[in-house]
Amino acid sequence: MTSIDLNSDLGESYGAWAMGDDAAMLAIVSSANVACGFHAGDPVGILKTVRAAAENGVSIGAHVSYPDRVGFGRRDMDVTSDELIADVIYQIGALKGLAASAGVTVGYVKPHGALYNRIAHDPKQGQAVIDAIMAIDPSLVLMGLAGAPILDLARKSGLAVVAEAFADRAYTPDGQLVSRREPGSVLHDTQAIARRMLQLAKTGTLEAIDGSTIKVDAQSICVHGDSPGAVAIAQEIRRTFEADGIMVSSFLKA
Repeated sequence: MTSIDLNSDLGESYGAWAMGDDAAMLAIVSSANVACGFHAGDPVGILKTVRAAAENGVSIGAHVSYPDRVGFGRRDMDVTSDELIADVIYQIGALKGLAASAGVTVGYVKPHGALYNRIAHDPKQGQAVIDAIMAIDPSLVLMGLAGAPILDLARKSGLAVVAEAFADRAYTPDGQLVSRREPGSVLHDTQAIARRMLQLAKTGTLEAIDGSTIKVDAQSICVHGDSPGAVAIAQEIRRTFEADGIMVSSFLKA
């Protein structure tokens, strides 16, 4: 692999509450998953992030969520298909409007938190998200967990997809993310994370939490913008990649 996408969840500050360092991350990553107001973000902050992404030449994706500000979108919800379709269309539409005002476009959709985890294996909610994207803009790319059934479901529906791996999360032996409720689920050692991601980029494999080696076919790597040390992690990943001749570049520009 000579290039790989590096993405981060941004635009998540709300009013007086700051979340992450969007300005610093946008100087490092190639794609920005921008909050759409349902789990985090307010209009003025989202617009600021979109404008900064445009200035840095960073691709913009809609980071859609369940309507769950209090839980930061990390609480599972048993919503109807009609509700979920409308919610996703609404969020993408809002970000499209803000992006248009900044002279850029939204290129992909990455569900957030509990919705991301639910649709990875839930065909009913997964199809609702797919149907929403198809209804508003079928040219959008769906970003999903590498190896998850949602990617095949989206392809069958006519959507382009990109598979994603997580830099700062541990994996189970069957290729799933270790639950945040479990010890060791979130990784913090900057250099160890960078070495893991270099292994992923070069061999398509990662070490699972039990020490086994698993196959992970991913074209994009996520560093959570709200994780402690997120900027340092992203910087070290990019530095390690470039030192090994691997370019950080958006999958939309590949």
